Amino acid sequence: MAVGKVTFTKVEREKLAEVLCLLNWISVVTGTILFGLGLFLRVEIQKWQEVMSEQGILYVPHMLITTGLAACCINFFGGKICLDCADTNKFLRWKLVMMPYIICTFFFTSCILAGALMCYGIRSQMEESLFMGLRNAMRYYKDTDTPGRCNLKRTVDLLQIQFQCCGNTGYRDWFQIQWISSRYLDMSSSAVVDRMRSNVEGKYLMDGVPFSCCSTFSPWPCIQHHLSTSSTQDEQSRQLNLWRRGCRQALLDHYTGIMQSIGLTVLLIWLFELLVLTGVRYLQTAMENVLRLGDPESESDGWFLENSLAETARSNFNIIKNLGKCYQVDDDPNINVPTAAAEEELPSQQSWTAEVMSCSKDAFDSG
Repeated sequence: MAVGKVTFTKVEREKLAEVLCLLNWISVVTGTILFGLGLFLRVEIQKWQEVMSEQGILYVPHMLITTGLAACCINFFGGKICLDCADTNKFLRWKLVMMPYIICTFFFTSCILAGALMCYGIRSQMEESLFMGLRNAMRYYKDTDTPGRCNLKRTVDLLQIQFQCCGNTGYRDWFQIQWISSRYLDMSSSAVVDRMRSNVEGKYLMDGVPFSCCSTFSPWPCIQHHLSTSSTQDEQSRQLNLWRRGCRQALLDHYTGIMQSIGLTVLLIWLFELLVLTGVRYLQTAMENVLRLGDPESESDGWFLENSLAETARSNFNIIKNLGKCYQVDDDPNINVPTAAAEEELPSQQSWTAEVMSCSKDAFDSG
């Protein structure tokens, strides 16, 4: 039994083809939007890629870019098909192409939905990536002379200033690493030597933070050093002098907002593409039924699925498998029909056979 069966008149079929042609051209624009969103997300991620531990999260923008390009190509081609399908004679040229086109549209529409779900499901992976990346960036903050790490100090400082954050989870993260380069330490000072010897790894640890942790809203000069005191007045001073939020949470909130906006847009595009796919399916089935009836002016039924899902998938697979096969001579309906020359030759052969049998009989009787 057909699923979603609808009866179309000739005028309704023509109107449906015209509307689908217009929707396919609009889908080219939505495909461009998908491509632009993927490109924008990739640029935003690469801005702070130095403070991320891995680039596996780039599969989301890459998916959007690829899907956007596929949407532009498929819908541009689909607009031409739907425009020709308004005419029965022109539909014959696209009859074998319609089902592969619908299948391709279904797959790229599924990719759009997958891209929307990825935008909402990437938060945990991004949080882990930022945590590990920021920890490594802070560890190499002092290595301004090391190739490959010389720009990390500038990146971390810009990050803390722009997002008004400090450290990975908070300003106390700086107490656990040596963030001052050894070339700026006075190794002749006994205080410096004693501080380095007191640490197991020989690092110069201090209860201070870089200047980029200082709040621009502080009513007095920033206090960067000797921050481990526990007096109430000093704690209030630190709250006013230093950014309280960790950079991991700040970046995570930033990217989460972008992902949610992009995910909502992609989800709306998916609903629109699903509408176009449904309309193309109805147009295809309605036009094929017109060809079966043999009357272009008659009404015809269209449906979303002719049978159950399993039977429809099996039938479509066989259609695609048979595309491109050579014309089989065994299927020629005229293969057993005698030609005019054969019809003329058949009586003469019968006459010659009868004459030979008569001669053989006379010879047998005389013997």
